[in-house]
Amino acid sequence: MRITIAVVALACLAALPFFFDSYGIGLLVGLAGYVTLATSWAMFSGPTRYVSLATVAFFGVGAYTVAVLNEALPYPLVLLAAAGIGATMAVLVGLSTLRLAGIYFVIFTFGLAELVRQLITWFEVNITGTLGRYIFLDLEAKHIYWQLLALGALTLALAAWIRQSRLGLALRVIGDDETVAAHSGINLARTKLVLFVASATIITLVGAIQAPRWVYVEPSIVFNPTVSFLTVIMALLGGASRLWGPVFGAVPLFLLFEWLSARFPDHFSILLGLMFLAVVYALPDGLLAAAEKLRGKARGDAKGEAAQ
Repeated sequence: MRITIAVVALACLAALPFFFDSYGIGLLVGLAGYVTLATSWAMFSGPTRYVSLATVAFFGVGAYTVAVLNEALPYPLVLLAAAGIGATMAVLVGLSTLRLAGIYFVIFTFGLAELVRQLITWFEVNITGTLGRYIFLDLEAKHIYWQLLALGALTLALAAWIRQSRLGLALRVIGDDETVAAHSGINLARTKLVLFVASATIITLVGAIQAPRWVYVEPSIVFNPTVSFLTVIMALLGGASRLWGPVFGAVPLFLLFEWLSARFPDHFSILLGLMFLAVVYALPDGLLAAAEKLRGKARGDAKGEAAQ
């Protein structure tokens, strides 16, 4: 029954571009992209509670891979190359950083995104003699949306499977107490690395799939730190530890930020920071957890009144 509902819902979402104009399809592309980013981010950071700000590093690498290879390889091979580069980069980063925790991990991942941007900028300026690249692919916005929708569905399916597997249980134990997890026989490094690589590969593919939208790509566009902060806020708002939490956080926040950025372009970053603080302090466990608490309180009050 659940599979049938999921297939019908996916088919309805896939049909949306036929009922929207170009602006509406652009919104669908952005929405599908951020839903996938938030879900893949929460797949690792939700159970482990490792707050990563490296999202845009992998996102930008995916976009730049398409910019570099789009004229040399067929599009499917370009996506495979992007996934491979993202996975390799995630392995190298994971092996060197996943032993960190708390604020140290946050700072390192934020610095990683800036380091990758600066390295690519230096390479383009000093080696290739140019700062940007053009992407010539015969892809319309609806084609990009369908790819992101398929990737988002696969990400949700993978996240659901992980939650029911021994790997998901191990991650939750690690998130609760790494010392207990280590004494329980869980291989901390390997478990965290597997999920970090899976999450980063999906994020890289989101950047690769969205790259043709810009036509012209340069570091300041695809390595915008706003991508990392928006992804974190969306996942936390809905509830990073819940399967559907990132989806419920991404949809309203994306529409809100689109409205704010159009009407307050000079103050958008300030509003973004205030939103981040509000989510962390007012809804630390996300919207779904808050709704469950209210529902439980209402049931408790009802039982109390019935008992009286």
